[in-house]
Amino acid sequence: MLENLKQKVYEANLKLVEYNLVLFTWGNVSEIDKETGLVVIKPSGVDYNKMRPEDMVVMNLNGEKVEGELNPSSDTPTHLELYRRFPDIGGVAHTHSTFAVSFAQAASDIPCYGTTHADFAYGSVPCTRDLTKEEIEGEYELNTGKVIAECFEQGNIDYNAVPAVLVRSHGPFTWGKSGDAAAKNSAILEEVAKMAYLSKTMQAQSANEHIQKKHYFRKHGANAYYGQK
Repeated sequence: MLENLKQKVYEANLKLVEYNLVLFTWGNVSEIDKETGLVVIKPSGVDYNKMRPEDMVVMNLNGEKVEGELNPSSDTPTHLELYRRFPDIGGVAHTHSTFAVSFAQAASDIPCYGTTHADFAYGSVPCTRDLTKEEIEGEYELNTGKVIAECFEQGNIDYNAVPAVLVRSHGPFTWGKSGDAAAKNSAILEEVAKMAYLSKTMQAQSANEHIQKKHYFRKHGANAYYGQK
């Protein structure tokens, strides 16, 4: 079932290693099949160098395993909640990359200091609130997804324009049109976080609204002109 998608998700997970975003078994990527509504995700706790495409696990949006011999990623409920709440996305990635996690542990948004960030996201990358004791002791991973969605809804943030979030005290989740796109966004987020950290230490000011808008919309949207047609 969904053998081509399993191969794609397997390769997207390996991109996290290629991009130097994960150690050991940390991190995961998933992708949804829009026709069936089924999600393929990395198995839990399996070394990347031992993982095979057939190890990928197929889940439905109700959290039920449809196919796979291994347990799905422990972050699966978070991924599934993002697919339910953010219907335009096609893939989700999660890492514990150093600079993005540092901002999450500082409970800080990542401000837009310049055009590299603006090419990626329109505005700051937000950091969620803390989960409550009840949310942590209850359905923790599901509640993580709910807190992410709440962050975007209450902040009136367009998840298509800002394809990333920091979960406070935890780390980053990113998304895109596919698992591969989500993995690439994780790499971009880490680089943006690194630049932002260095900019903060130099007491930089956020980029002005005009340059942010120019760089975001020249690359994204109906009138974008970056790249080839």
